[in-house]
Amino acid sequence: MIKLFVAVNRVQILSLEHLIPIGLAIIVAVTLIRFARTISSETQQRVIHYIAIFISLVVIAFHLYYMFTTDYNIRTDLPLYLCSFLAIIIPIFTYYRHYWMFEILVFWVIAGTLQGVITPDIADGFPSLDYMRYWIVHLGLLTVIFYTIFVFKMRPKFKSIFKSFLALQVYVVLMIVINYFLDANYFYLNRKPESASVLDYFGEWPYYIIVAQLVIIPLFLLIYLPFYISEVKAKKN
Repeated sequence: MIKLFVAVNRVQILSLEHLIPIGLAIIVAVTLIRFARTISSETQQRVIHYIAIFISLVVIAFHLYYMFTTDYNIRTDLPLYLCSFLAIIIPIFTYYRHYWMFEILVFWVIAGTLQGVITPDIADGFPSLDYMRYWIVHLGLLTVIFYTIFVFKMRPKFKSIFKSFLALQVYVVLMIVINYFLDANYFYLNRKPESASVLDYFGEWPYYIIVAQLVIIPLFLLIYLPFYISEVKAKKN
């Protein structure tokens, strides 16, 4: 989360800077999914893979630009926050489309990215580069996952919840190690984000980390619920 300026224009929840990108993304995603259903499977694959590459390149280009033009700080600015990390690796998933990747990413993206969409942590609003990057990453990741669900018909299983949770623990341990050596706060493991977030309701450090871990499985279960209901209805029919 690159600190390039004094936060004098932080994006406010439910402001136009918050709601307009979400509205536009919904329109684009629905249109894209409907269009994808009219084309060949090969073209479907290329379309979403190119979108994933674009999302990844936005993050990489953003960080390279500020690495060479500003006082880039590896303690705060590396793309190791979950959504930036996912944005960089998402083309790997869209290229190979391994099911085990989907099992992990469907919960990570919906749970983590959706929280970022509902409570954006953007220090400077439109038309800053950080503003553009933030929405391309968060809304782009959601678009990729929903495209995968509705176009490729990929569905998580009940055991996918626990696979995704265990994979998340590996990521958390990795971030703990990196935070220790860099004296950093990646994944907000040492302190909460400056902007409002759901972590504000979970108490102070380290309690909010413990509470967040406790609510992950119920949250993943909630995400899985529509898939379960859909599967039950399909069996009845």
